[in-house]
Amino acid sequence: MRYISTRGQAPALNFEDVLLAGLASDGGLYVPENLPRFTVEEIASWADLPYYELAFRVMRPFVAGCIEDADFKAILKDTYGVFEHSAVAPLRQLDGNEWVMELFHGPTLAFKDFALQLLGRLLDHFLTKRNERVVIMGATSGDTGSAAIEGCRRCENVDIFILHPHQRVSEVQRRQMTSALSDNIHNIAIEGNFDDCQEMVKASFADQSFLKGTRLVAVNSINWARIMAQIVYYFHAAIQLGGPQRSIAFSVPTGNFGDIFAGYLARNMGLPINQLIVATNRNDILHRFMSGNRYNKDELHPTLSPSMDIMVSSNFERLLFDMHGRDGAKVAELMDSFRATGEMSVAEERWTETRKLFDSLAVDDEQTCATIAQVYQETGELLDPHTAIGVHAARECRRSLATPMVTLGTAHPVKFPEAVQKAVPSASPVLPAHMADLFGREERCTVLANDLAAVQDFVSQHGNRGKPL
Repeated sequence: MRYISTRGQAPALNFEDVLLAGLASDGGLYVPENLPRFTVEEIASWADLPYYELAFRVMRPFVAGCIEDADFKAILKDTYGVFEHSAVAPLRQLDGNEWVMELFHGPTLAFKDFALQLLGRLLDHFLTKRNERVVIMGATSGDTGSAAIEGCRRCENVDIFILHPHQRVSEVQRRQMTSALSDNIHNIAIEGNFDDCQEMVKASFADQSFLKGTRLVAVNSINWARIMAQIVYYFHAAIQLGGPQRSIAFSVPTGNFGDIFAGYLARNMGLPINQLIVATNRNDILHRFMSGNRYNKDELHPTLSPSMDIMVSSNFERLLFDMHGRDGAKVAELMDSFRATGEMSVAEERWTETRKLFDSLAVDDEQTCATIAQVYQETGELLDPHTAIGVHAARECRRSLATPMVTLGTAHPVKFPEAVQKAVPSASPVLPAHMADLFGREERCTVLANDLAAVQDFVSQHGNRGKPL
């Protein structure tokens, strides 16, 4: 399996090199040169597999030639063995043909554990083989940071620097990051928003001279391994609900477009998905594109669903690449124009073709709270605000009541108690046993100005387990 850049000018790489590269050298994102495709018979034969075995079947083509089957299967068994629920991604029924897939039974109670628990183990495997040390630098709007830290904290060959927007993540999200005190973990609170953090990470990947010879590795969803791992649970849900003999629809709370892009790939790999709903909050750049072919920057608004408080969606470029016949030069032209003007549209026929699969909805805080309250009243289930946005979008946008509708349950409600209690004042989400002492743990975090040079100097001075790089 070879991987190519969405901008067409970077060399093709194998999986191992893509894992360690993150962003392509031409500024683009890596995607498989050719997607594997499974037959209906193959998918049906996976019906009784445990989750890690299903993951092996779905992901094996993507790592071919870089890791032995036995090693990969052992890594997957270890990865998903730490999840609290034996089903790993259980389905919870809300109504007759409506479901929430609970993706929050991992160590940090968010869907990002599915990818980042795997990413940490893959990094350990390849870096040990290479006898190489790397720096992880990532931006988070809340969940990626804690999941990356938990997934990589035991890696012997990694220093981790996570940037989050100061005072713009929930207290649980912050404490999950800042209470990890290992010498190789560094939390940086940036006096800005998530997009500022993300721009710093991108700029650092573009020019890594400040590292003095060490390389950066991405843990954000620009890293292909993140997308690859997320493809699996679409197959898992579909098979549980009668696939591949019947079609299925998904509603996906998304800000950076990575999670829903994984669903798009699952469809292209043979899974019968007939609708993907982009569910977002007031920061609605993806909804503006899907509903009106307008991809333009706007003011960033803090909301009750902070993990989606994102102005620019990094993974959208991967969809643009497919929309334009995998023409890297055209994508580079579009992205250059967007960087210069802050806005972008595509040819009408390309947008119309995309809309055959995708629908979208922007859900405000009031609607989010109303959905949390409604679902609690109907079922006794508490939803976190991001999942509630997905459920509201599913109910507003679904095309057929006969098709099973699955909303991706992206986080445990305890991560966002303020939003949950605003919607249901009597509710008191409780931390699971392994996190019961979270609010009593010591924290360590550095607040830095919204200044790239200051951040890069901090990374340079504190790498190599606290020693200057």
